[in-house]
Amino acid sequence: MRKLHYWPKNCTHRNWNKEIEPALAINPGDAVYYETRDASNNQLNPDCTDEDVLSIDWGNFYPLAGPLYINHAEPGDILVVDVLQVQHRGWGWTAIMPDFGLLTDYFEEPKLKIWEIFSDDFTYMNDFVQIPIEPFAGTMGVAPQQEGPLSPRPPRSVGGNMDCKHIIKGSTLYLPVEVDGALFSVGDGHLAQGDSELCGSAIEGPIGITCRFDIIRGHSLTAPEIETPSARCSNSDEFATIGTGQDLLTAAKNATINMLERLEDLWGLSTEDAYILASVAGDLRITEVVNPAWVVSLHMPKDVFLKEPARPPRLSNI
Repeated sequence: MRKLHYWPKNCTHRNWNKEIEPALAINPGDAVYYETRDASNNQLNPDCTDEDVLSIDWGNFYPLAGPLYINHAEPGDILVVDVLQVQHRGWGWTAIMPDFGLLTDYFEEPKLKIWEIFSDDFTYMNDFVQIPIEPFAGTMGVAPQQEGPLSPRPPRSVGGNMDCKHIIKGSTLYLPVEVDGALFSVGDGHLAQGDSELCGSAIEGPIGITCRFDIIRGHSLTAPEIETPSARCSNSDEFATIGTGQDLLTAAKNATINMLERLEDLWGLSTEDAYILASVAGDLRITEVVNPAWVVSLHMPKDVFLKEPARPPRLSNI
């Protein structure tokens, strides 16, 4: 297994850029262990107070580990990212920041919450409120074809700051490759988050994350897709399509269109049947509302697809 520890060469601050020199090159099938800093790049830590939120340098936010060059990856391929392990570092922070988050009209003063993580299962807000820990990387993506540098904050068709809490240990992320080598980067560790990340931050913290990489040829994507085993999402493993947009409706439509295309491609459904299936079995989730682009994911339980026919005989009274 290759290791990519944090140091300046292995981080790109606040930009996606296909011209950045790779920090490491690997072959398909290789796994890489990353050590990443929190989204603030250590500007917020367990010794900070509410007032420190006001002095954040946003130009130093969102450090990304990478980029990683995957040999033989070419534009038009799909990059497969298997998340093998995600480890927290025992602490995290959540902040209410003026002018950031969904309810900026209601919260004008900064607030910083430092979380101690006593186990791999829970952290505690107080004696009576426990938060389940399920760490993931809020930002995972590949370099876009566009000329850079580009801000890391908005999510893109090639991934990025999606803040999707379902890309956890055991999940697989599929990304469209737009440049040679894909140039994969990761960062923005989250220890726990609700769908939408309403106040603008999750439990942010440094993480160690291990991913295995592969390539799919002969198929293409226009947006990221995921497969997830999260029992907190449903009783079945799921796969999901992701849509982004400048408003909620557009993002929801894009996630749905991407799902219909995937159902047609993988299971041979007609567009009409795919639309009906998405309506009766799929779940739209508001993944992110506090970045410049909205993110919506449409989740489909995998157990609706059977390996053998199992439909019972038609009932006589229907």
